[in-house]
Amino acid sequence: MSTMTQQGLQRKKLCCSICLDLLKDPVTIPCGHSYCMNCIQTYWNEEDQKKTHSCPQCRHTFILRPVLVKSSVLADLVEDLKKTGLQGDTHPHCYAGPGDVACHFCTERKLKATKSCLQCLASYCELHLQPHYKSPTLQKHNLVEASAKLQENICSRHNKPKENFCRTDQQCICYLCLVEEHKGHDTVSAAADRSKRQRELEGSRQKLQQRIQDREKDMKLLQQEVEAISLC
Repeated sequence: MSTMTQQGLQRKKLCCSICLDLLKDPVTIPCGHSYCMNCIQTYWNEEDQKKTHSCPQCRHTFILRPVLVKSSVLADLVEDLKKTGLQGDTHPHCYAGPGDVACHFCTERKLKATKSCLQCLASYCELHLQPHYKSPTLQKHNLVEASAKLQENICSRHNKPKENFCRTDQQCICYLCLVEEHKGHDTVSAAADRSKRQRELEGSRQKLQQRIQDREKDMKLLQQEVEAISLC
């Protein structure tokens, strides 16, 4: 096994399965699995209404919420790994460079963000995006393509996501604008307006492509006529 593969496996063992990053203030729960203290606390806070708490990996259920104690051994191993500067098996092209949107939650070298959350006002790489797919609360958030201009998608007046488009005033608005100053205007969801514009753009592209093909056909016929005349 190569040194790089061994390093990647070592790093993977010291990653939290909730945030998918290196363990921070690592704790080991009674079933034997380890997590960042903040990650498992947040996970259990969401389970409080069930009055039971489970392990995100093996689903073992605890009647009483376990008391969390920081694991000094794991913390030392994580620190040793950080000191070596190992980057694991992440491919270099995943790292954020000039002009890329960087993940807000990578604690080491920043990875490229794949999505931005309009509720969290943060951008996430594929690893740190996973909680938005798994957590019932975060699943309700509005994810968009990674953007360095998140604030532009937020209404400056109401501090809410601009999820609607006012055709009357030709601008994106939030749902509070929809029932206030834009009440009675011709409005649609931003997603619907975007889809409509994309269809119109695709229609224009196809028409332009057809015109190009027609011109090429005319040029070919003209060239054939010229060749025929030259043979006379």
